[in-house]
Amino acid sequence: MFMIVTRFAPSPTGNLHIGGLRTALYCYLYARKNHGKFLLRIEDTDTERNSQAALDSILEAFEWTELEHDSPMWFQSKRLDIYKSYIQKLLDSKKAYYCYLTKEELESERQKTKNLKDFTRKYRDYEGAPIQGIPPVVRIKAPLSGDVTFIDGIKGKIVISASEIDDFVIARSDGTPTYNFVVAIDDALSEISDVIRGDDHVSNTPKQILIYEALGFKVPKFYHVPMICNEAGAKLSKRDGALSVLEYRDAGILKEALLNFLFRLGFSHGDQEIFSMKEMLEVFDPSEINNSASACNFSKLMWLNSHYIKQKSMKELLSLLKMDLEENKRTECLLEALKSRANTLNDFKLGIESILEKPRYDEKMDSKVSPLALASLPVVEDFDFQSLDSIKEALHNLKLDYKIGIFMQALRCALLGKPGGIDLGECLFILGKDESLERIKAYLESKK
Repeated sequence: MFMIVTRFAPSPTGNLHIGGLRTALYCYLYARKNHGKFLLRIEDTDTERNSQAALDSILEAFEWTELEHDSPMWFQSKRLDIYKSYIQKLLDSKKAYYCYLTKEELESERQKTKNLKDFTRKYRDYEGAPIQGIPPVVRIKAPLSGDVTFIDGIKGKIVISASEIDDFVIARSDGTPTYNFVVAIDDALSEISDVIRGDDHVSNTPKQILIYEALGFKVPKFYHVPMICNEAGAKLSKRDGALSVLEYRDAGILKEALLNFLFRLGFSHGDQEIFSMKEMLEVFDPSEINNSASACNFSKLMWLNSHYIKQKSMKELLSLLKMDLEENKRTECLLEALKSRANTLNDFKLGIESILEKPRYDEKMDSKVSPLALASLPVVEDFDFQSLDSIKEALHNLKLDYKIGIFMQALRCALLGKPGGIDLGECLFILGKDESLERIKAYLESKK
C-alpha cells in the first residue's frame, strides 16, 4: 500500500532557522494530512563542523513547535557501512569507477579550462591495476548524452542536459561518501515518497536521480520551495529581524504564531490569514506552494502573535509566562487588561512587572500633579474593593470641585508612577485595597 513519507534533514552545524522550520512544517503537514510518516534525519557527516549544541537546539526547536516526527530518527554518521556497501555495488556493476586524478592535476587543468568534465572522465574506462600511492575517489558514470528530466511539484518540468552533469564524486579518497550520494541512499531506504526542500537543492536533484536510477531505486516526487527573502527581495538576514527558531521563542513569540506566519510565507488559501494547525492540515497541498520567493514582513508576525496571546486562557498564559502568580480574579483581571497591549510574552511580562512592582515616579508627570488632587487621594480608602465594578462605580460617582482628569492623573502617578497604562479601576482592583492605599500613602509622603 502506497504511503506518503516525507523527511526533514538538518545538519547539526548551526541553529535551526525559520527557512528550515517552514520546510519542516510543510513536510509535516503533507505527511500528517495523508496519514503518512514524517521523518527527521540528522545529516552529520561533516565532522569538522558538527556541534552538539547545534543538534540540541534543533531537537529543542522541534519539541517546542510540537512537530512530532516518526521513528526512527537517523544519524548519517552511524550509517557509513551502509553507504560504502552501495558504493561497492555501483563499482561492481561498472556504474561507478575509481578515479586516480590528483588535486594537483585537477588544479592544473582548471587553470587551462573551466570545463573539466571530459578531463575528470580520464579513468572512466580504465581497467588497469590500481595506481599505487594515489588514494582514488569514486565517480559515478553520468550519461554522456540525453537529458535528466523530472517534474517538480512547484516549478513544473525541469530538464537538464547530460552535458551539464559531470562524473561527480560519490566517495572521497578516504572512503567517506559525499552529500548527494548519502541523501539519495537515505531517501531511498527510508522510502521517502515526496521530497519537500528549499530550491537551493534544485541543482542537486539531477545527480540524486542518477544515483536512484543506477541502483534501481524508485525516484520520489520533488517539491522545491522558493526562499524567504526580506521586503526588498534580498536574502533574509539577522539585520532584517531573522533569528533562530529558539530565539523567536525566547523573544516571546508563541509557536502557534510562528508556524502560522511561516505557513503563509509561500502558501495561501483565499484571503485567510489565521490558521490553526487543524486548518493548515485541511488546506495544505505542496503543489500549491507559491513559485516565487516570499517577502518576510515581521510586523505580520507581531500581529499574529498578539492575536494568539488574546486567545489564551488565564491558565495557559500563566504556564507560558512562568511567573509566580495565583489563579484568582485579580490575576485574571491583570492578564485581561494586558492582553490587548502585548505583542509578545516578553511585553506581557514587562507589563505585569510595571503594575506589580513598586512605582518609580516620572518626574515630568509628578511635577504636573495638582495639590488639589493630592488632597483628594485618601478618598480611595472609602472605595468598595470587592469587585472591579464596585471600584469603577466609586470612581464614576466621585464628587470633586475640579475635573476628574486632574484626580486621575494624581492617582495614576501614585499607583503606577508614569503616564499611560491600564485603566485605573482595573489597577486598583488588581493591586487590592492594602497595596493601593500603601502606594498612595508612599506617594503623598514623597510630596512633603
